[in-house]
Amino acid sequence: MIRVLIAEDQAMVLGALAALLDIEDDITVVAQARDGKHALALAHEHRPDVVLTDIEMPILSGLDLAAELKYVGHPARVIILTTFARPGYLRRALDAGAAGYLLKDSPSDKLAEAIRRVHAGGRAIDPELAVEAWTEEDPLSERERQVLRLAADGRSGTEIAEALKLSEGTVRNYLSEAISKLGARNRIEAARIARARGWL
Repeated sequence: MIRVLIAEDQAMVLGALAALLDIEDDITVVAQARDGKHALALAHEHRPDVVLTDIEMPILSGLDLAAELKYVGHPARVIILTTFARPGYLRRALDAGAAGYLLKDSPSDKLAEAIRRVHAGGRAIDPELAVEAWTEEDPLSERERQVLRLAADGRSGTEIAEALKLSEGTVRNYLSEAISKLGARNRIEAARIARARGWL
C-alpha cells in the first residue's frame, strides 16, 4: 500500500484529491494539510511514502516543503501538483528534490500512475514542460529573488533591508541587478516578469 500525504490550501481541491486517490486499491491517503508547515509536521508524524503538494500555500510553499524534506533526509518522494505551467517552477521543484511535477488539468488517471512511478523510484514530469524548463535559464540569484519577492509584496527598501538583515545600499544593488537582468523598467515590472516565468 502506498501511503500518501496531500498538502493543498483549497479545501474543495484537497477533498477531491483525497477521494480520488482513496478509490485506488494500492494507494491510501494517511494525512491532509492546508499549509506547508502543517504538512511538514504531518510528514514526520505519519511517514508517508509520497507527499503530493501544491506550490502556493500559506506559511511554507510546496517548494519550501520539498526542500525541507530533502534537507532533513525524509524518505518521502515529493510530487508537485499545480496550476502553474511555468518552466522556472519546474526547475526550482527539481532543485528542491521533487520527483514529480504535474498540472492540475492533467487527466485524473495520470495522478495515480505518477504516484506509483514516483514511489517505485522514477520521475513523473510533464514532458513539454520539461523541455521548456531546460531551454530557459533562470538569471536571478537566490538573494535577488528574495529581495524581488519582498519588493513585489510592497515592502520598502528599508523594510526589505530589515527583513533580510542587509544594508539599504545592498538591497538597492540587488534590485538594480534583478531589474537589469530581466530587462524591466522598475521593480514591479521585474517582479511581474519573474513571476510569469516561475522564477519568483
